[in-house]
Amino acid sequence: MPDQMYEGEYQGIPHPDEVKAAQRAARAKARQAQAGATELEELAEQYEDIMEDCGHGRFQWTLFIVLGLALMADGVECFVVGFVLPSAEKDMCLSNGEKGMLGLIVFLGMMVGAFIWGGMADKLGRRKCLIWALTVNCVFAFLSSFAQGYGFFLFFRLFSGIGIGGSVPIVYSYFSEFLQMDKRGEHLSWLCMFWMVGGIYASFTAWGIIPRYGWGFSMGTEFQFHGWRVFVLVCALPAITSLVGLMFMPESPRFLLENAKHDEAWMILKNVHDTNWRAKGQPEKVFQVTHIKAPKTNEDEFIEIQSATGTAIQRWAVRTLTLCKLVGPKILSTLFMAIIWFTMAFSYYGLGVWFPDMIKYLQQEEYESKVKVFHRERVERFHFNFSLENQIHREGEYINDKFINIEMKSVKFEDSLFEDCYFEDIKSTETMFENCTIRSTVFYNTDLYEEKFIDCKLENTTFLHNKRGCHLDIDEENDVLIYLVSFLGSLAVLPGNIISALFMEKIGRVKIIGLSMLISAGCTFFLFLSFSQAAIIAWQCLFCGVSVAAWNGIEVITVELFPASKRATAFGVLNALCKLAAILGSSIFASFVGVTKVVPILLSCAALVCGGLVALKLPETREKILQ
Repeated sequence: MPDQMYEGEYQGIPHPDEVKAAQRAARAKARQAQAGATELEELAEQYEDIMEDCGHGRFQWTLFIVLGLALMADGVECFVVGFVLPSAEKDMCLSNGEKGMLGLIVFLGMMVGAFIWGGMADKLGRRKCLIWALTVNCVFAFLSSFAQGYGFFLFFRLFSGIGIGGSVPIVYSYFSEFLQMDKRGEHLSWLCMFWMVGGIYASFTAWGIIPRYGWGFSMGTEFQFHGWRVFVLVCALPAITSLVGLMFMPESPRFLLENAKHDEAWMILKNVHDTNWRAKGQPEKVFQVTHIKAPKTNEDEFIEIQSATGTAIQRWAVRTLTLCKLVGPKILSTLFMAIIWFTMAFSYYGLGVWFPDMIKYLQQEEYESKVKVFHRERVERFHFNFSLENQIHREGEYINDKFINIEMKSVKFEDSLFEDCYFEDIKSTETMFENCTIRSTVFYNTDLYEEKFIDCKLENTTFLHNKRGCHLDIDEENDVLIYLVSFLGSLAVLPGNIISALFMEKIGRVKIIGLSMLISAGCTFFLFLSFSQAAIIAWQCLFCGVSVAAWNGIEVITVELFPASKRATAFGVLNALCKLAAILGSSIFASFVGVTKVVPILLSCAALVCGGLVALKLPETREKILQ
């Protein structure tokens, strides 16, 4: 049967195969002109040709889903602690300092994990290290959901973060090595969307599982299992699913070739080729590669000089020199990338904490503005059987009154007298007595313990069967707001993700990073004009939608700048720097909530402008073969 005519032939449009052939011929000509091409450069050229022959199809899309779930798990991890804190702080009676440490410990773990797993992935393999990293994350996430004490919970979340910290550097390095040059920027950008999906998944599941603290069960007084612990378990599902999928995925053939495992790499590439062409209805297409040039590895060079470098110090010197030789020509680009990663993360994560905290602060201000003040009231022989909320009672007198089975929320009694009163079954939140005189009064089965009486005179006062514990607070009304703000921020990323993926190859990585960071700086500057909750939420969504394009460009160019033998290591170091910036940004920005918004806005603007300008100095990598 004659071959079917190519439909673009009449319009003079060259066939895609002709375009690829022309590109290969141009690369071969350039290679001949450059007589001093190294073995690694020759391998990179040949590998690109092989990936073009394999095509982009079913195999890459399957790997896309599996690795996307691992990236989704990283996104979920960033939200877990923020969502569980309002409930977990009751179970564990956390102080403000302990809550702050719990929020930062995840980023600390992810920072350590990125550094460790990135380096290991270049030595032991992408797939193997990603499996180990996700396993560590799943095991410690599971243990943290059952941890009853603050110390154990902190320890388990730290190691859960160390595990998931390896996902970002390994996922991008791993996936990029199965992509041909003209598909790389676009499909790595599509992969970034899974981080957004992680935020939406965390918001939805938190809203469905945690809304009320009261659900759960207990075994004695030592073991409590409430809804937020179920949420922690559910958050591990993306990592578990990715882990199962990885069992059916092969190692990166590029990594295998770098380590002189020619036969194994050839078998994987043949499988990729056959899987894709079979899915396209062309099972007869034969994988024509018979030999792949495997270069001499750094390990081979090390073995050759082993006799001359027998001591540990000499071996360390050899490895250091080899690393410097590989990274040396890219020192300036590496420095630029470090500045961009740091400034972007500092602003993004700093504002990520500042936005919801600022909204809560505005809510609290609005709530306090509606406070009811009662002055010099005298209440005698009255039975309070209704809840008291957002009230201040000054210089009141309460004689022979009963407060039974009620809730007190944000109630303050100042300079008041209680005489012959009776309190029973009281639940309170932010309620206190200041400079009051309390005589011949009984508190039975209440949570109004003595610490809530500041500078008070207690005369012949009795406390019986007091309820103690931080878990007695009335349920919060801010929970739904936390989920909503996170959901909207994650959803706003979608347009930016789509635009950056479609234009990554057309515009280029450098312009996308630079423009996105500078526009993001403009968005933060307009926060000076935001005086309401709605305005802050709107600017947050705009900021997230614009800044995601910069994140996509940063991650793509990081993969493309470094050689295969150091790709995951470099990505891991830069991602660790990103998490350090996240710790600093979230700590600094949170400290200014309710004080001033000038400092956070100016800091984020300055950081984004600096990073955006530096990004324009980076070399463009969109039409370069993966080294």
